[in-house]
Amino acid sequence: MTMRVYRPMPMRRRPTVTVVIPHFNYGQYLPTAVGSALDQRGLDVEVIIVDDRSTDGSTEAARRIASADERVTLVEHEQNMRHIRTYNDGLSRASGDYVVLLSADDALTPNSLTRSVALMEAHPRVGLVYGGVEWFHGELPAARGGRGWWQVWGGDEWTARLVRRGRNAVVNPEAVLRRSVYEATGGYNPDFPHSADMYMWLQAAAVSDVGFVAGPRQAYYRDHGQNMHSTEHGGLLDDMAQVLGVYERFFAHDGAVIRRAPGLIRTAKRSVAREALLRGALLTADGAPTEVLVQMQDFARATAPEIVRSAVWRWAELTAQDGAPARLVGSVENLRWKIRSRRHLEVGL
Repeated sequence: MTMRVYRPMPMRRRPTVTVVIPHFNYGQYLPTAVGSALDQRGLDVEVIIVDDRSTDGSTEAARRIASADERVTLVEHEQNMRHIRTYNDGLSRASGDYVVLLSADDALTPNSLTRSVALMEAHPRVGLVYGGVEWFHGELPAARGGRGWWQVWGGDEWTARLVRRGRNAVVNPEAVLRRSVYEATGGYNPDFPHSADMYMWLQAAAVSDVGFVAGPRQAYYRDHGQNMHSTEHGGLLDDMAQVLGVYERFFAHDGAVIRRAPGLIRTAKRSVAREALLRGALLTADGAPTEVLVQMQDFARATAPEIVRSAVWRWAELTAQDGAPARLVGSVENLRWKIRSRRHLEVGL
């Protein structure tokens, strides 16, 4: 099924949603995250806070929040289980029709769950819905409102589009899963600590359609330099290797039944190689050691050998040189804007 656009429709019942909020030493952010999850019209929302053995007093903050609202439950780990096991522990306790994993330092926009769930209620084949995300520092900015619309892809078509990107398309706090679809994925895979969410989105698309709520922002992502997914150039190789591993694992298992699977994995490798070169060149242009680009070139060449004959390979080499022509410096600025603008998606893939 190709992408289709729909007008939003009101819900005919009152669904239940479980929002799992894992945290470790993020007590200062919990009130905002929990409050945003509960600020949803037309839904019955339960919040499960999972405290992964915090050491800075955050557990007390979580206890106060849970004791003040019967819709909030607190799970306290006796030992630190790290993020993947904590995610899966919280989500295994969900009872709602739909589930959300919301990091304690992020937040949902008012009625974002209402909009996402309404789409899935109207389209029962849709198992994953996401939307635009606002990145912020400090206090939450004003929520962008306005009329929105829905986009719906068949799972195979959405997967093919994700493959052509060579990177994740879902930030995470804006994602809502039908609980039955989440359970079909088996949860977050510990083999991919940096990219388990991307693997889950692909698994969801293998068994369901995918929706996008366009228009209003659906979530806030707090950019404070200590995020779980913040990437310094030292970890770029590991990140890109895990993205490649996600594609390879998916098409060897859940995605093997897709008719175009052999061609899609080849496309995925070229896309990942291209993304590695672009990020390596951008980081080098921003002052990272030239070894970063060399590392990305080695990775790209090993991933898709034909990339060495591409325009992006030549562009990456030239932009990393001292005294690069002005037109190439301008292209770096354009690329920097494009990469940063991915944080503010107006439409889906």
